[in-house]
Amino acid sequence: MTSIEQVNRMLALVPYLQARPDGADLAQTAAAFGVTPKQLLADLDVLWYCGLPGGLPGDLIEVDIAQTGWIQLSNAEYLSRPLRFAPDEAMSLVVALQLVRELGGPELTVAVDGALAKLTGAHAAARPPVVIDVASGSAEIRRRLAEAIERGLVVRLTYDGQTRAETTTPLVEPKRLSVRDGYGYLDAWSLDRDDWRVYRLDRIAEVTVTEATGQDRGAVPGFGSGWLDERPDAAEVTLLLGPDAHWITEYLPVRHTAPTPQGLAVTLLVADPAWLRSWLLRLGIGVLSVQPPEAAASARDAAREALSLYQG
Repeated sequence: MTSIEQVNRMLALVPYLQARPDGADLAQTAAAFGVTPKQLLADLDVLWYCGLPGGLPGDLIEVDIAQTGWIQLSNAEYLSRPLRFAPDEAMSLVVALQLVRELGGPELTVAVDGALAKLTGAHAAARPPVVIDVASGSAEIRRRLAEAIERGLVVRLTYDGQTRAETTTPLVEPKRLSVRDGYGYLDAWSLDRDDWRVYRLDRIAEVTVTEATGQDRGAVPGFGSGWLDERPDAAEVTLLLGPDAHWITEYLPVRHTAPTPQGLAVTLLVADPAWLRSWLLRLGIGVLSVQPPEAAASARDAAREALSLYQG
């Protein structure tokens, strides 16, 4: 039993007892909260020390426990007062609601807009314009994906991949829409690769919903901040960057940076050589060196080939 679980239980216990001014049976209350009477008594002992600032007898919650196992709660009327959001809480809710509106299905739009109107109308801190800019593709594509996820159907994507500079048409079972670092993503099971894949929503040009039903693939893998570290094929590469290339640290998930007399050393994990090649070609002379050197071999070959074609 964690302290967080106990706090959450007590937050629900107080209104539960307030709704029963004549008292409640200890055993029945414990059963209602899924704990033993002993644990419930421990929760009530903590409530003795909760209340308004000051800590005087009139400030604290009073709990009466009869020998018959009858509980009565008093001096907690102030907890029935409506709570007001702090400025940062109101702003956080506005941001979260805008994200829900961006990636949620069309059936959520009316409810989200209503909640935003109430929140911004009731709290001054939420009134300044807060705009969430998420690269999430077209609303029609998101609608089709959300509908396919809801119905458990297989879809055919027209996907413009950046790393290989080609358009593919994978057949996938869409499972989840998510947001990370300002981009919307589709988590899906690839029927072509027989494995989980992640697709950026703004690179999906078309979605064709089929009548085929997807299978239960278990829980969708986590897509947290360390998702790349868990890939066994990811290799660590260090780039020595000149001043004109420092900006990539604001766009790429780097592991760490270190200033050197020659330039800025940036270390990152690379799971796809084509992805690294595209960045090296884009940065050009802004990359002073690459460690290990063989990581830049394909970029050098591609640059020589392009130069020979240009000269020819």
